[in-house]
Amino acid sequence: MTTTVAFDRGGVQSSADLLRAERLRIAPDEPGLVPGGRGWAPASRQMAELCSDCPDTIGDVLKMLTRTQTIMNELPPPAANRVASFNSLYFTITDRVRQAIRGNDVTDRDFLELLDVEFAKRYFEALRLWGEEDLRTPDAWEILFRRAQDRKVSKLAAAMLGVNAHINHDLALALTSTWEQVGAPRDDVIHPDYLLVNKIFYQEIPRLRRRYSTRWQLRIDGLVGDLDDWSQRVLVAATRAHAWDQARRLWELRDDEEDLARAQLVMDRASAYVGELLITSDGVVNRVGAALRAGRDAARAGIERLLHRQRPLI
Repeated sequence: MTTTVAFDRGGVQSSADLLRAERLRIAPDEPGLVPGGRGWAPASRQMAELCSDCPDTIGDVLKMLTRTQTIMNELPPPAANRVASFNSLYFTITDRVRQAIRGNDVTDRDFLELLDVEFAKRYFEALRLWGEEDLRTPDAWEILFRRAQDRKVSKLAAAMLGVNAHINHDLALALTSTWEQVGAPRDDVIHPDYLLVNKIFYQEIPRLRRRYSTRWQLRIDGLVGDLDDWSQRVLVAATRAHAWDQARRLWELRDDEEDLARAQLVMDRASAYVGELLITSDGVVNRVGAALRAGRDAARAGIERLLHRQRPLI
């Protein structure tokens, strides 16, 4: 029996337009935010050469991520490039996936490695497109790339922007590309391997979050205890489950290029909107932290002046 996939072309396009309008409403374009050389200067040539490579194995992916980190660590701001924050996180998770593939918990090693390679290709392709000022750069990645040197965005938020783009936009595309090479999705066989990556995230989340947190973010982290870890585990599970479902829908549309393009567009716009919300919330936390620090410093200064006035003359 043939299953017909209902697809509302007009509704999908309207959703994409609305998402972009809402994104621009909460975060209007800021002139001058994108630095010269698209943020890759003075290493634009090295970035272009790096992104021209195409990984074939998870080992290749790790080598390319290492080269990317070396380049980005030399970009402004010194040792604080915001894209470098995500790249470092991505290397950590990918290295853990490689270890898992070598272990005994994976059912289909070829599937998981191929998915990892296809996943990485989307990241390097986004880097390439952005460096070439190509309008096809996904909006989801543009949110992070244009803020590569923006100190107002915390390293933690930058890392999360990359995770958002990579999971909410790239992962479904990587899944469909993998299925094109190995055959239609077989949930009973490959889905457990897919979920294994969730466990890696769960184990690494506390260390990764604290690696990029500011002093103020660490203080909040200490106040809420394990709540942040739990909530982010739930978020990872939900977003990766959503990516699997998205991939199944894209797979059903694979024979209609026009509908597939519309579906991918709304997926990109939705990811970009979520990215802008992440930046907005990060700004609130940073402003509250700055205000509290300013209040603390003012209080200390006031007490010191009061003590100085009351100090007896000798």
